[in-house]
Amino acid sequence: MASDGEEGASSHSNSATFLDADGARKLGGSIGAGLVIMGGAAGIGRIGGSAVESMARQPEAAGNISTATIITAAMIEGATLFAVVVTLLAVL
Repeated sequence: MASDGEEGASSHSNSATFLDADGARKLGGSIGAGLVIMGGAAGIGRIGGSAVESMARQPEAAGNISTATIITAAMIEGATLFAVVVTLLAVL
């Protein structure tokens, strides 16, 4: 009986579990990449919404607002790309 219990415990500890270091690293990297994408999308969405609202209030400034919006969205997209690369490198 004692040998059965010891054998069962050793076979259970040798099996790959979700909580080992590789699984935790992959989970953390995946969650990090998802959060980065959601944050970048929320930021670009807020910029776009504010730009449309500003253009509706002052149509004569639409060109300047549009240019600033595109530049700012590109900067956010670049930062998001770098953050995704860093989180995915953590997985490897």
